[in-house]
Amino acid sequence: MDQACDIKVSVSTEALDANNACGFVTDPANGAIDMFIGVVRDNHLGQTVTGITYDVHETLAERELMCICREAQGIWPKTRYFVSHYHGYLPVGGVSVLIAVSAPHREESFEACRYVIEEIKKRAPVWKKEHYVGGESEWLPGHSLVMQGEEEQAVCCGKCGAHG
Repeated sequence: MDQACDIKVSVSTEALDANNACGFVTDPANGAIDMFIGVVRDNHLGQTVTGITYDVHETLAERELMCICREAQGIWPKTRYFVSHYHGYLPVGGVSVLIAVSAPHREESFEACRYVIEEIKKRAPVWKKEHYVGGESEWLPGHSLVMQGEEEQAVCCGKCGAHG
């Protein structure tokens, strides 16, 4: 299986499209497609949220998204991946992250999709600034670009070859 044809990752300032994601991962050999669509919710820790600004280091993010998908493909062979993260401001209800995974069977599809979103939350260089009803905003704690003790080295699994 040619991984370059089975994985598509991006960071976008355009609206994320679930139909494109589903279309990319569709494969006659795969009987299951699982999707995760992350949207901006209207509350966080007791505050009313009006929107979120996502700041993304695009080059490193795309590299890390690819690394995560390659890892997943190593765990669940014959899977296909589409992953896109939004960059910029989104109001409540806006789609911030879109993941589609196809696999021969539903179990692998569900597991691989869950793996991808959990790893994105841990490793992707994406920062969120929440905007609240009163007009105030706050950057949320998040991902570090640098591994502790190592200067300017992106965090990676070390298995995918994206940082070598």
